[in-house]
Amino acid sequence: MTIVLSEQELVRRESLQKLRDLGVDPYPAALFDVNTTSKQIKGKYKEGDELNVVLAGRLMSRRIMGKASFAELQDSDGKIQIYVNRDEICEGEDKTMYNTVFKKLLDIGDIIGVTGTVFITKVGEISVKVKELKVLTKSLRPLPLPKVDADGTVHDAFTDPEKRYRQRYVDLVVNPEVKDAFIKRTKLTNSMREFLNKKEYIEVETPILQPLYGGAAARPFKTHHNTLDMDLYLRIANELYLKRLVVGGFDGVYEFSKDFRNEGMSRFHNPEFTQMELYVAYKDYAWMMDLVEEMVEKIAMDLHGTTEVQVGDNLINFQRPWRRYTMYEAIEHFTGIDISKMSEHTIAETAKKLGVDVDKSMGRGKLIDEIFGEKCEEQLIQPTFITDYPVEMSPLAKKHRGHEGLAERFEGFCNRKEICNAFSELNDPIDQRARFEEQLELGKRGDDEAMLLDEDFLRAIEYGMPPTAGLGIGIDRLSMIMTNSNSIQDVLFFPQMKAEKRGAEE
Repeated sequence: MTIVLSEQELVRRESLQKLRDLGVDPYPAALFDVNTTSKQIKGKYKEGDELNVVLAGRLMSRRIMGKASFAELQDSDGKIQIYVNRDEICEGEDKTMYNTVFKKLLDIGDIIGVTGTVFITKVGEISVKVKELKVLTKSLRPLPLPKVDADGTVHDAFTDPEKRYRQRYVDLVVNPEVKDAFIKRTKLTNSMREFLNKKEYIEVETPILQPLYGGAAARPFKTHHNTLDMDLYLRIANELYLKRLVVGGFDGVYEFSKDFRNEGMSRFHNPEFTQMELYVAYKDYAWMMDLVEEMVEKIAMDLHGTTEVQVGDNLINFQRPWRRYTMYEAIEHFTGIDISKMSEHTIAETAKKLGVDVDKSMGRGKLIDEIFGEKCEEQLIQPTFITDYPVEMSPLAKKHRGHEGLAERFEGFCNRKEICNAFSELNDPIDQRARFEEQLELGKRGDDEAMLLDEDFLRAIEYGMPPTAGLGIGIDRLSMIMTNSNSIQDVLFFPQMKAEKRGAEE
């Protein structure tokens, strides 16, 4: 394919060659031993201090003023002004490093390293007086930097979501505030891991490639292993493997897992996503609700120093306790209709009257789920637990100990979306086999999200699985809330995108 370069790209390649002609390696392999960052310098320097520094970063702006110039250097922590004097960086007669390299051959976006001393300019700005300057990386593409006119209006900002998500590496450079969401996401998982480790639960790893997909109602991605000559699936959940470990004698196990579901995409859904799943022996779903409240409250405090988090127009408070409804209570509360005693046919007719789309493949549980999703989820702004789901909706959960036809299950909702799902786990192998067989029948009716029958998992729990509480919590969804992000793409470094249309200009 013919690559057509822009005028600026041609100029940068010419500068690249001129650097090489001068004996300057534009991509040196030697160590450049950085000893500080822009943030550290600004945080600890006081006027009168003698502070020698070595730092590196991208050249983001430059003001050439004859024998001396000011420039702006951006590193991983922010930006800092540098002062480059010709006679400081070129001690002898040869002034090539300043006159040619710095003034003419360097471009915005190039990565340089500087050694120097910190001082404060006459206008009070902490800056670095450069003693030595080294070219570390020549940038061959111009950065899409915004321009600010005399009125302070910003033009040509790099805001197009399509380009930002596809070229995250550029987004992070020209919109450095984007980093904050990802730093908070890391703090979130660290906070969660710290919470679970203090309780002495064991972090484990389970297979991503699975001969049978299970643990959730979802469509899988399918692949083929050539050596074994067998089809495999990218996991839709890791639940069944973690419960095998509980059978094996681990009383508390958890995993931060990458899961994959071959389904639609939206600002709340990405086909590749992260969950934390936790299984604790000798506990139940009521105990797990208390744990979720405690853990998420801690996460909010660790990230924000308060239980109150601003999400869009809503101030959400994660302080315990959270509101709780049974699923039937929620539907009655938000629609005025009690469906708890209705037949499958009557529920389907009720759904139609409520304007909820249904089809013949939907069983009783799926119908109830559709009604709840359409009429209740939008109302759940503050953290809320929805409990006691119809047993048809929960093939891996224990039947409710006090209410016929229900399962001991809850989901946590916040800002109108589910953030977690939990059960008193079904450990009766006879009942579990019957539930799997019901799922097979739903599959025959056309439900392409119905679960498969997993004989090895049934064999495992036939050896005996203790009473167990299980939890799956969506890290991406929770990160959206904790970072006040409007789209799941804003908390994924590299979200799934449509194939890029590449033209001759590329």
